[in-house]
Amino acid sequence: VQLVESGGGLVQPGGSLKLSCTASGFQINMYDIFWNRQRPGKERELVAGVHESGDSSIYRASVEGRFTTSRDTAKNAVFLEMNNLEPDDTAVYSCHVFINRREYWGQGTQVTVSS
Repeated sequence: VQLVESGGGLVQPGGSLKLSCTASGFQINMYDIFWNRQRPGKERELVAGVHESGDSSIYRASVEGRFTTSRDTAKNAVFLEMNNLEPDDTAVYSCHVFINRREYWGQGTQVTVSS
């Protein structure tokens, strides 16, 4: 099982980024996939989650309406589209999945929101 994130970078406040989480070793349509972030000096927090069916998602209150999840089962990848980014969104973003009571994490991708 492997998760690889990409798409992070430096963006100005109000800007947008789309993160990708490409999975291997399992099919994303069989498990819920979660996006997390760790902001500087803060504990890791859940940002969003995509149900295995792809029909529903959950979002942290602070990102509701700005962040949107999606997925491409052909590419076995999930995405996190982030709009109207704020400096407080600066963090390392990573995806993770629970399979057979074991947790798998990607290495993370840095998102920096700054002018």
